[in-house]
Amino acid sequence: MEVKNKATQINLFSIKTIQMRTFHTTWFAFFLAFFGWFGIAPLMAIVREDLMLTKAQIGNTIIASVAITVLVRVLIGPLCDRIGARKAYTWILILGSIPVMGIGLAQDYTTFLLFRLAIGAIGASFVITQYHTSVMFAPNCVGTANATTAGWGNLGGGVTQMVMPLILTAVLSFGVDKFLGWRLAMIIPGIALFIMGFVYYFLTQDAPDGNYKKLRERGELEPVKGKGMESLMLAIKDYRVWALFVIYAACFGVELTINNVAALYYHDQFQLDVKTAGIIAGLFGLMNIFARSVGGYFSDFFAKYIGLRGRVLFLFIVLLGEGIMLIIFSQMSVLILAVGTMIIFSLFVQMSEGATFGIVPFINKKALGSVAGIVGAGGNAGAVAAGFLFRAENITIQQGLFFLGGLVVVAAFATVLVRFSPEVQAAEKKAYEAALSERYAFKN
Repeated sequence: MEVKNKATQINLFSIKTIQMRTFHTTWFAFFLAFFGWFGIAPLMAIVREDLMLTKAQIGNTIIASVAITVLVRVLIGPLCDRIGARKAYTWILILGSIPVMGIGLAQDYTTFLLFRLAIGAIGASFVITQYHTSVMFAPNCVGTANATTAGWGNLGGGVTQMVMPLILTAVLSFGVDKFLGWRLAMIIPGIALFIMGFVYYFLTQDAPDGNYKKLRERGELEPVKGKGMESLMLAIKDYRVWALFVIYAACFGVELTINNVAALYYHDQFQLDVKTAGIIAGLFGLMNIFARSVGGYFSDFFAKYIGLRGRVLFLFIVLLGEGIMLIIFSQMSVLILAVGTMIIFSLFVQMSEGATFGIVPFINKKALGSVAGIVGAGGNAGAVAAGFLFRAENITIQQGLFFLGGLVVVAAFATVLVRFSPEVQAAEKKAYEAALSERYAFKN
């Protein structure tokens, strides 16, 4: 049984339908999750001084912030299949707000590390966002819907680089010192997350026709018994899922890494103050306002003319471009050139992410949550692996970026493993054309 009445178009300026209310609620929830997840990153120069952290210890906290997310993303996917996105999102936002507000209580390296580890769990909200829009939107626009909600959510990673130093400045204006200031500043994103948990529960529902519990009672959805584990095993056994795992590690994993190191890189490499370094680092994440959506749009566009193979071809092109631009960025020694190449590199990163999740909904519809969870976990696994590059005492951040670019180029060739049978391609082409016909009929 498939979910019915999916939206065949995205009306950005409307919240009349449940599909569009979910669209806007889920991207904003992910935005706040990202804000809380990386809120401490632009303040790390002060935290480093306060807690007297070494380069290796900072590297460990970066790894911790993304490591736990690997496990939670894998688990949250089957949970969405089981209880629906609405309840899953509500709980992750409310529970995730606690360590975000609590990190200010850290007094040494160990406690700070544990808080960053706990905060990382909120990164699993991405899987719920992608799951929810995949359930709400039809094949002709699901790539664009997934990419836009994720991209606007990822925007939180860029905004936090700019806003958290401003929040810190506002806190310091009350006369507190900077070591107390960074602790108080983190309360703000924590409160926002807590409130958003309740907003999500009351503004959304699991599917276009209702919540999962009611749909199962009416016989319109598969029974819940065994749903989580069954879907997880289906995803684990599919080699294409693991190919996309590697691919997503090479794009979203890179984005997470840049979010964690960019401000520090500009601070150390170009001798900029914390505020200026944060603003420039924030430009990387700000590209999410449109770049990831562009990736999803072109994934849908290629699918219109070439089918599912077109989605895969486009993914290869943008991922290869990402690797090449990262290598070039790592070699820039002039600030303005570094900023310019970083922006171009950022466009390719986020288009790759959008293109990846333009493919995910078509891998296995019986295990949508589990596929999204495993692929999403790949992003964090990539960030963990990259974290070891940047914690090594004998490798500079600049060298780490160069090596990372080479690995992305290699990962681009994993797209050859993402294949679909002729039967599946024919069925999806038919579904795509049916969605287009419904959209045109609606307009007329």
